[in-house]
Amino acid sequence: MRRLSWLERAIPFASALLLAACTATAPTPARLGLRLAPAALGETISVQQHLTVERDGKTNDLDAALEVDGKNINLVGLALGMRVLSLDYDGREITEWRHPMLPSQVKAADVLEDLQLTLWPVEAIAKALPTGWTIEEQGLRRTLRRDGEVVATIDYSGMPRWQGKAVLDNVRYKYRLTVVSAE
Repeated sequence: MRRLSWLERAIPFASALLLAACTATAPTPARLGLRLAPAALGETISVQQHLTVERDGKTNDLDAALEVDGKNINLVGLALGMRVLSLDYDGREITEWRHPMLPSQVKAADVLEDLQLTLWPVEAIAKALPTGWTIEEQGLRRTLRRDGEVVATIDYSGMPRWQGKAVLDNVRYKYRLTVVSAE
């Protein structure tokens, strides 16, 4: 009986590792792409917020100033007192400025989507959802689903939604965003 060389023994092991790596790095599903008009909020707000993002056992904090009127959404994000993100949305186009040290995974379009899912009226969101997506609100909880599967839940401490605390748990992308608005 012939003895297998180290290379012949290693090939099946290496193949199994490559197969596992391909499975583990499956492409991330596309975001919803929600883009509601600023006026769809139905009110004008100006609020300071503290945001905490938890993902993969790591926590990041950001302070934000948010202003929404009938024509624009403006958000400025600060970390350690330094501006790291600015977002302006006029209902058609997102304009973004970002600090070079801000991780590339943080995208203005995703921030806008989370903001609108959290604050805009559920009726306005429901009208803009593509086929297969639904959103429902029961008490102080919203649930976003795609083809019946929960994508995200949002829990509120009270009303209006932009005051107090909101916790968005994004099941699909595996992160939790806690937003605490200043009194």
